[in-house]
Amino acid sequence: MDVVVIGEPLVEFSASAPLTDADTFHLSFSGDALNAAVAAAAAGAHATLVTLVGDDEFGERLIAFARRRGVDTTWMARGPGSTGAYAVGADPSGERAFAYLRAGSAASRMAPADLARIPLARASVLVVSGITAALSASCAQAVRYAAVAVGAAGGTVVYDPNFRSRLTTPFAAARFLTDLAPHVDVMTPSCPGDSLPLLGTADPREAARACLRLGTRAVAVTRGPQGVLLAAGDGHMEDVPAIPPGEVVDQTGAGDAFAGVLAARLARGDRLPGAVRAGAAAASISLTGRGGTGKVATAEEIDRLVDSAPRP
Repeated sequence: MDVVVIGEPLVEFSASAPLTDADTFHLSFSGDALNAAVAAAAAGAHATLVTLVGDDEFGERLIAFARRRGVDTTWMARGPGSTGAYAVGADPSGERAFAYLRAGSAASRMAPADLARIPLARASVLVVSGITAALSASCAQAVRYAAVAVGAAGGTVVYDPNFRSRLTTPFAAARFLTDLAPHVDVMTPSCPGDSLPLLGTADPREAARACLRLGTRAVAVTRGPQGVLLAAGDGHMEDVPAIPPGEVVDQTGAGDAFAGVLAARLARGDRLPGAVRAGAAAASISLTGRGGTGKVATAEEIDRLVDSAPRP
């Protein structure tokens, strides 16, 4: 298995109007774990999504959707509880506002016991996130279990803090980040979205140093249009410029595409700077589609955009 992603795929109800006013929604499928797995598969990796979905029609559709997108669904199992969902709309400032419908979902009941039969030692790269850890105490334990197992087998662990104030508190998310950091090879905090509530800084360089002090081996601080700041354990820092998209339609899932393609390129043996550039290209391409999986970059599209982008 090149890339293993653990988390909750979601049914997506999206609207172009604010949620307070919208009466028409488009149904699709998203969620950070699904977005990352689909991005990794499109980039050429054998991507496996590990999750629980409800024993309902939406669970069936989610599994079918992931399979059509090239994701290995062997470990997408049915469990008690419903399939998670969220609604997303535009607020007056043009940003996207989310309302989650996932309390008590099947995926929120995942625990280390659900992962015990999965051959995690065969994973080249594991992708996990703060969203998954925030779903429940058992999910947090499952994330830690997987990171330790993959790391012990010589695999690479990628962790996206992906802080969501509707799911957890800054204190709880920062505490989990601190606990997991020694088991993480590449952490991908956004700045200031993750760095300010979890690390207490809006300075990307200080955010990178803070993650390294916690024990993470490398950090890729994503900064939107300012690009990515890549920091290694030896203190070396490198700016990776953003690659401007042709047109910004929707920012949903751009960070997930970055993490998924970063993982896919690391799994095939790319060095970290090249993998980060590929992830940045995939994130840029994802901005041109609506929803988390509205526009997913192929390996060829990523390579063309990376080759055409100016280098610092």
